[in-house]
Amino acid sequence: MDLSAINWAVLVASLMVAATPILLAALGELVVEKAGVLNLGVEGMMILGAICGFAVAVETGSPLVGFFGAAAGGALLALVFAVLTQVLLSNQVATGLALTLFGLGISALLGQGYVGIKPPKTEKLDFGPLSDLPVVGTILFNHDYMIYFSLALVAAVWWFLRYSRGGLILRAVGENHEAAHALGYKVVVIRFAAIAFGGACAGLGGAYLSLVRVPQWTEGMTAGAGWIALAIVVFASWRAFGVLLGAYLFGGVTVLQLNLQAAGVAVPVEYLSMSPYLITILVLVIMSADRSRAALGAPASLGRSFHASN
Repeated sequence: MDLSAINWAVLVASLMVAATPILLAALGELVVEKAGVLNLGVEGMMILGAICGFAVAVETGSPLVGFFGAAAGGALLALVFAVLTQVLLSNQVATGLALTLFGLGISALLGQGYVGIKPPKTEKLDFGPLSDLPVVGTILFNHDYMIYFSLALVAAVWWFLRYSRGGLILRAVGENHEAAHALGYKVVVIRFAAIAFGGACAGLGGAYLSLVRVPQWTEGMTAGAGWIALAIVVFASWRAFGVLLGAYLFGGVTVLQLNLQAAGVAVPVEYLSMSPYLITILVLVIMSADRSRAALGAPASLGRSFHASN
């Protein structure tokens, strides 16, 4: 075992890349759950976003257009969920699970013609001399625009939920949809908007996987990332910067286990590969042990159906 072979600055930079798909998906789910809706279809929206973004980028030659296509694909699938749960009042848990299965199936169908194709490269931003700084330049100034976008989105979601009137209304709907309706707020419309935003974010997360982190299309390539995003929202106690911490924690463990394998750590590869998921489960168990803390952040109307006649 030779830990000196690990470049820690590169490891931290790689951590940010590994965390970005989960961070984007978890931020979208945070907004959805703050509106009182539980969408378990994040995995399905991510994988559909992965193939939509990949296909659009390949056909247009532009990764940026591909990301827009991924956001549109994820939002469209999310709106199917919205119609089923908010208009037809289907069970949110069952519908979310069905959404995941549908997303996995339709993405496999759409992606048949894109196996083995390389997408156009997503270029890193040029910060000039800043990129050449030792350590700091590698960690902070050597990334593509989606990483900076994800960090900006964390701040934007935090500000929106905490300080804006729209965020206050959305949180009111999530806490007590009957009271919000009585005050004249259109609960279903607000939840539709939140669900579409969550789907778009999940789609972007999936596209980041297929266009940047693993620049190719592979069936089922999300490999449980959507479920990790759902867990991170709980871990974060429904707070934006907590989501950032959780995503980077998972990304750090993922990258570290790869580096440990390369350094020749005398641990079976299978144990290292499962370590990110085991640590995520462990964190959730610890969080769940303090029930009062977990309940403190959960929206009161989370998962409950709303009908104007109620």
